[in-house]
Amino acid sequence: MTMLKGAKLTIFSYFMVVYLFYNPTDSGAVQLNSENLDMTLASNELIFINFYAEWCRFSNILQPIFDEAADKVREAFPEAGRVVMGKVDCDKESTVASRFHISKYPTLKVIRNGQPTKREYRGARTVEAFTEFIKKQLEDPIKEFHNLKDLESLDTKKRIVVGYFDRRDMPEYNTFRRVASHLKEDCVFHAGFGDVVAAMHPPSKIKRSSPTLFQKFIIDQPFSGHPIIVFRPDVAVTDGNDEVFKGDLNSFDELNIWVQENCVPLVREITFENAEELTEEGLPFLILFHAPDDFQSIKDYKAIIESQLLSEKQNVNFLTADGKRFAHPLHHLGKSQSDLPLIAIDSFRHMYLFPNFKDIFVPGKLKQFLNDLYSGKLHREFHYGPEKTDDNTIEIVTNQDVKKGTTPPESTFKHLAPSDKRYTLLKDEL
Repeated sequence: MTMLKGAKLTIFSYFMVVYLFYNPTDSGAVQLNSENLDMTLASNELIFINFYAEWCRFSNILQPIFDEAADKVREAFPEAGRVVMGKVDCDKESTVASRFHISKYPTLKVIRNGQPTKREYRGARTVEAFTEFIKKQLEDPIKEFHNLKDLESLDTKKRIVVGYFDRRDMPEYNTFRRVASHLKEDCVFHAGFGDVVAAMHPPSKIKRSSPTLFQKFIIDQPFSGHPIIVFRPDVAVTDGNDEVFKGDLNSFDELNIWVQENCVPLVREITFENAEELTEEGLPFLILFHAPDDFQSIKDYKAIIESQLLSEKQNVNFLTADGKRFAHPLHHLGKSQSDLPLIAIDSFRHMYLFPNFKDIFVPGKLKQFLNDLYSGKLHREFHYGPEKTDDNTIEIVTNQDVKKGTTPPESTFKHLAPSDKRYTLLKDEL
């Protein structure tokens, strides 16, 4: 009898250990390490990771907030494989930290379908902000269209990818959805299915003058059920044509690369939301400040950059900025919204004004402006006045409002870099 009780107790203990192992009672974010990381990434749609260090003051401030948010997210999305909020002790897991290129503590990264997203989380660090962020990340990245009118009314200021499918359960649609989840911050994704797509053929039903996402060789043939994926550029501010994906629709890597090449532009818009990310890249800014409703100057600026300055993309960030939202940098340059559009360089030390926006149409003028930054000429002219050329003629001073002996305006965008009040930056002396 005693042996029977002992056997029952042993079996009970075994099942309790197994239960607790697979159903941990610990609250807060899941502790990730080199042993469980890959399995966690492979088995969940979304992973939100806090990379921290025990000795970092900002990590210690964040940890209870992140853990509480993890509990809220677990309650909101209890189904397995949907989302996990995890944390990595970077001192104990140095190989994991190196793998994800951690350069400051705490760093918050998003992994979607096993692929790290390009952007770190840089929003508010509250329980509410974290939970709302997760809910937004888990929203369907694809908007369904139901008729031709839906396509004709798409925002012409957005880069758009549209998929045409026979049904949702196609493997090609699953690939499309994975890519959309990965790149939804760079493009807007739409999809149509079955009869809705078939009804758009033959060509007589297409208004040629409308900004629809059909190439001639698509609309000249009936929809056969074979999926079609089309990219449309932001035609309001960019000269460009629709492009059809011609690769393997079952290959995530192939489709992902194609969409990324189309959706990540050479010229980007700077906002208060992405400014920290852009400043962290460490490249000086060449910025077009424009009025909110001025699309033509954006289009002209992008065309000049793409035709004349493509070789400089490794040396400078080409940006556009809403001059109304970024009135503060304009003020530092001695300008206002009435002076828009205008172009300036922010070197993270000083700001330099391009003399005349219309000079971008003079071949080589904008490139010379950048070369003068690299050579130090812009800085010298601000301090010592315009330099003389070999024939003793005076070159035009780069900032027409600045006189000899003055100091160029201080950089304003450097203040949008990662804050020393939110991060411990990893430096040699630490």
